[in-house]
Amino acid sequence: FTSVKLSSLRRHLKTHSDEKRHVCHLCPKAFRTATLLHNHVNTHTGNKPHKCSECDTAFVTRGELSRHRRYKHTLEKPFKCTICEYSSVEASKMRRHVRSHTGERPYPCHLCSYAGKDAYKLKRHMLTHTGEKHYECYVCKARFTQSGTMKIHMLQKHGENVPKHQCPHCSTFLSRKSDLGVHLRKLHSYLEEAVKCREREAAFHERYAFLQHRRTHRNEKRPKCAQCSCTCNQ
Repeated sequence: FTSVKLSSLRRHLKTHSDEKRHVCHLCPKAFRTATLLHNHVNTHTGNKPHKCSECDTAFVTRGELSRHRRYKHTLEKPFKCTICEYSSVEASKMRRHVRSHTGERPYPCHLCSYAGKDAYKLKRHMLTHTGEKHYECYVCKARFTQSGTMKIHMLQKHGENVPKHQCPHCSTFLSRKSDLGVHLRKLHSYLEEAVKCREREAAFHERYAFLQHRRTHRNEKRPKCAQCSCTCNQ
């Protein structure tokens, strides 16, 4: 990284530091910069100051607004691979793509020799250690650590009964398109009156986000192993 401005260099150096001096007053999270903290607090309050000029949608951060405009309006893909013809809307997706050429795996597991190409793959891998099973079969309610394993199970065990409509916002599958519409309205539509958590000062304008937050409380109450990251129901 290079910059003609000393202030830009100082701001960039903070990305390499583990120091997080800016603490949220509504939850235990802390951040490196005041801007990151401000954006985070907006997720609690529901404040979305960045409004799209071409539709009624609003966002917490300027970056989210930029991504929205590229996906929905301009269809621009400014990030281009120098090795192949791939191009992307987001810089993060381009960084993941480049690793497919270089073979780099910068996200190592602290419990085994696995290393992931991105943080999501490492998070998914960690489920193999903790035993948590977030994915539930729509037909028989069997649970799995990974969505891919669940899909294979559904194809092998349930054949034609496999739901064909996947929610674009979560891992839910539904049999009919009308059921998907109901699911989107109930769980993923924007709520003008935020749902508040009874245990913490947190509020959510999407029911799905609220339900995911409640899961964190259940996990906090589960007994934890003193020697690794495993947690158990009993």
